[in-house]
Amino acid sequence: MGKFSRLGNDLYSGEKSVDFVGRRWLWYAGSLLILLICASGLFLKGLNWGIEFTGGAEYSVALPSNQVTQSTADDLRDAVADSGVDNASSPVVTTSGSEAILIQTEPLSDDESAQVAAVILETTGVAQDDISQSEIGASWGEEVAERALLGLAVFLVLVVLFIWAYFRQWKMSIAALVALAHDVVITIGVYAISGFEVTPATVTGILTILGFSLYDTVVVFDKVRENTKDLRAAHTTYAEAANLAVNQTLVRSINTSIVALIPVGCILYVGAVQLGTGSMKDLALALFVGMAAGVYSSVFIATPLLVHLKGNETEVQQAEKRERARRRAAADKYAAVPAFADDLPVKDEPEDDDDGEPASAQSPAPPVAPARGTEASGRGRVVPPTQRPVQKSSASGRQQPSRQSRSKRGKK
Repeated sequence: MGKFSRLGNDLYSGEKSVDFVGRRWLWYAGSLLILLICASGLFLKGLNWGIEFTGGAEYSVALPSNQVTQSTADDLRDAVADSGVDNASSPVVTTSGSEAILIQTEPLSDDESAQVAAVILETTGVAQDDISQSEIGASWGEEVAERALLGLAVFLVLVVLFIWAYFRQWKMSIAALVALAHDVVITIGVYAISGFEVTPATVTGILTILGFSLYDTVVVFDKVRENTKDLRAAHTTYAEAANLAVNQTLVRSINTSIVALIPVGCILYVGAVQLGTGSMKDLALALFVGMAAGVYSSVFIATPLLVHLKGNETEVQQAEKRERARRRAAADKYAAVPAFADDLPVKDEPEDDDDGEPASAQSPAPPVAPARGTEASGRGRVVPPTQRPVQKSSASGRQQPSRQSRSKRGKK
């Protein structure tokens, strides 16, 4: 930790620096490759929509509390999947409190529904009255999707207004929105490639990661604004000041992301490996992928894109010209010396003395002390020259004070 702390101090002070802005085309290429992979998975494989969006059948099995366990749910999942019903080959089995287990499948016909119910009765050993069946329509899922899109649109509008009002720069809003879109596409692409079901919990997780990604981006942008407040006094360019801001917030971003990803990763492991299904793993996967992508986009995408957008501004270009001129002058201190030209003035050669040697070759004459004035008698001082004739003063008739000994002072 000591080395990591020293690294953070060196990054903050600028003694060490990672060129995030200068290598922006490398980060753009890497992000484009990731987005292409996610988009290919989305269009070729598609999303695995949950029963809440597509509709289906749901069975509720009432059991004693000591049998409502994950082991019983796993047994029911395997039994229903091996029932031979195509639409029940991937059932979603979860516990509902401590009194029942829920089995969700795709829409079934009457014969298929009776076959699945028989498998459930055989596996659990409960009576027919302990099983309740219901059909789930897709209308509720459509309503959830519409509300999620509406919430996303409102969120994006508020993001633009907030960043514009806080930073007073619309280009920061554009960079932040591009970073948000980058994170959402990657998260949805991972869902398509992994085959995880898209449930209302997934929608909740995606809306949550938008706030996390924006939070990290705003922190970096705030440091960028602080470093680029006065480029003339800072003697630097906009790109260098922005890159310094990313380095100064890098350790903080890494620490924040690690603290957030550890508990989310544990939830994802428990939901996907231990429990095997359920809304917990759907929410955890969206949070885990979105948070990791948010940290990446705020460092490698948002700030380099902001520098790219501001590259054509007059103030930024003038700062770059001043810095280039300053560095040329520092690299060659004789760069300001004028080169020889035909119109340069020619100085006359020094004349030769009587001995035939140039005057410049003669040794200089020894210095001559200035003439001294008349010394005052007994004082060793130089008498200053007179300015005018001595005239009679108006105070010459007054009685001059006399100095008396201390014993006679005050006595008449």
